Amino acid sequence: MQICKNTRRIFAMAIVAGGCASLTIGAVSDQSASLVYPEGAAIPRNMTPAEEHAVALNPIATPRAVTPPPSGPVRAVAEYEPMDGIILAYEGLPGWKTILQNMAAGITTTGNATVYLYCDSQSEANIAVFDMGLAGADTNKIVPIIKTTDTIWSRDYGPRYIYQGDVRGIVDHTYNRPRPNDNTVPANFAALTGRPLYELPLVHGGGNYHLTDSAPAWSTELIVNENPGMTEQQIVDTWNEYQGAATMITDAFPASVDSTQHIDMWTIMISDNAAIVSDFPLASGSAQDQVCDNHAAAMINAGYTVHRVPAVGNPGQIHYTFTNAVMCNDLVLLPYYDGIAQSYNDQALATWQAALPGHTIVQVDCDAIVNSAGVMHCICMHVPSNSNGANPGAFLMNLNGGETFEPNDMVEINWLSDDDVSVTNVDILLSTDGGASFDTVIASATADDGAYTWSAPDIFSDQARIRVVARDAQGNTGSDDSDADFTINGAIACPADLNSDGVIDTADLGLLIGVFGTSSPNADINGDGVVDTADLGALIGEFGTSCG
Repeated sequence: MQICKNTRRIFAMAIVAGGCASLTIGAVSDQSASLVYPEGAAIPRNMTPAEEHAVALNPIATPRAVTPPPSGPVRAVAEYEPMDGIILAYEGLPGWKTILQNMAAGITTTGNATVYLYCDSQSEANIAVFDMGLAGADTNKIVPIIKTTDTIWSRDYGPRYIYQGDVRGIVDHTYNRPRPNDNTVPANFAALTGRPLYELPLVHGGGNYHLTDSAPAWSTELIVNENPGMTEQQIVDTWNEYQGAATMITDAFPASVDSTQHIDMWTIMISDNAAIVSDFPLASGSAQDQVCDNHAAAMINAGYTVHRVPAVGNPGQIHYTFTNAVMCNDLVLLPYYDGIAQSYNDQALATWQAALPGHTIVQVDCDAIVNSAGVMHCICMHVPSNSNGANPGAFLMNLNGGETFEPNDMVEINWLSDDDVSVTNVDILLSTDGGASFDTVIASATADDGAYTWSAPDIFSDQARIRVVARDAQGNTGSDDSDADFTINGAIACPADLNSDGVIDTADLGLLIGVFGTSSPNADINGDGVVDTADLGALIGEFGTSCG
C-alpha cells in the first residue's frame, strides 16, 4: 500500500490500480475542509485519516433536516421479510466490483429480486450491468440509478424502510462519515420511488442496527458515543417514534478489533425469534469473544434461538466474519475466505444451512474487501416488497377522528399510496354514518399526488369518515379509512319537518296522515318508497324538536 503525503494536503490511505489514490482534503484551514473521493479508490468502511482530520475541523452534526415522525401505525422492516430488491453502489476496487457482480447474480435469480444499482455515470452503469450479466445476473432485474456516490458502503448511509400502515416509507439518519454524496442517497431514492422520507435526529451508521419484525432491535453503545447531546433513553425513544421499534443497546467490540464497532459485523437476525452470533475459537475469552458470548446469552434469556458461527480476528488483525451476510427472500449470500479463516468456511456454511433449511446458501469470495472493515452486508441495503402483493396500499394521513369542520371549510385530505408497480389514480369517499357506508363521492379517479382540497358540505354529521381508494393500471384497489369519526357542523337535516318551517309539530303530522299509504316522496321520511308506520314513528320520535 502506498501512502501519499505532502506539506499542503493530507491524503487518505487508499489503493487504485497502478499507484497512489488521492482521497484529498482541499482548502485545509482551521475552519473548513472539503474531501474528494476518486473513482476506484479503496475507501474503507471506517474513517480514513483524511476524514478524521476533516471531522475534527467540522464535526458531523444533526439535524440535517429533521422531520416530524411518521403518523399512524409504524414498524421497521426486518431483512428476512419479503424483499422487492437490494440497493448497491458500484464503487471501489475491481475486486470489490467482482463481489457486487456475484451478489447481483444471486439476488436477481435465486433471490428473485431487483438490484437498484447506484452508478456515477451512464457509461459506468452500462459497464456494470454488462459485467453483472456476465456473472450470471438477470439484467432485466437491474435498475441503474445515475447519481454520484462516494463509497460502496450503502448499508451505513442507505435508506432504512418502514411500513406506515400498509405503505412503504423511508427513515433517514445523518451518516456518521463526512461523505456528502453518500449522505444524500436516501433522499434521492425516496424521490425516485415516491416514498415519504422521515429524517430522524441521529448521527448513525446503518450497519449498527439489527431488528426483527416483532421483538426488540439491537445496536451497540457506539450510537450513544456518536450522539453526545442525547441520552441512551432519548436515542431509544427516537428510534421507537420513527421506526416503531424498541431497541436494546449492547456492548461494542474494541475499536482495535473492529474499527466500525457495528453490530452487523458479529450478529444477524434471521427470523422473529432467531439470530446468528459470532464465536471466536482462536481468541476464546478475548474482549470480542466475551461481547459475543454475553450478547448470545442475553438473547437466549429473551427467548431467541441463537446459532453460533466462528469468526477470526484479534487487535490489529483483519476481522473475518460469517454473520455479515445478506438475506434476500430464500437466498443467503455468505462470505467465503482464504487464508486464516479458510478452515471455518465449511463450519459456517453448515451452521447457516441448519439455521435456515429452506434457504439457498451461496458462498461468495470476500477476500478482496474484508480488510476494509466490512463485507457483503455492509455494501447493500434492503428494499421490502409492497405489503399488499399485487394490490395497491393506501394510508390516510389526516382526518383520523376528532376534527370539526364548518360548511365550506377548505379541507386538505392527505394520503400515501403504494403498489408493486405504481398507483394510477385515487377515489376519495365520504361516510356520514361512522363508516357503515361511503355513499358520497368527493373525488373520482383523481391524481395520486397525495393531496386533495375538499370543500366541506352544508350537512350535519358527527359520524363523518373519509376513505381513500388507490387503484393501479390493472384495476386492483386498496383503501384506508379514517380511524374514528369527525364532525361536519352544518345544518341538521330534518326529514320529518315536512313543511320546512323549522319545527316538527302537528302541521307535519297532518301532512303525513294526509298521504299515509302512498309513495309521496315528501313524507317518505325513511326513503323506503312508501309512507307507512315507520315514517309515522320517525316523526313522532322527533316531535317537538327544532331543525338547525
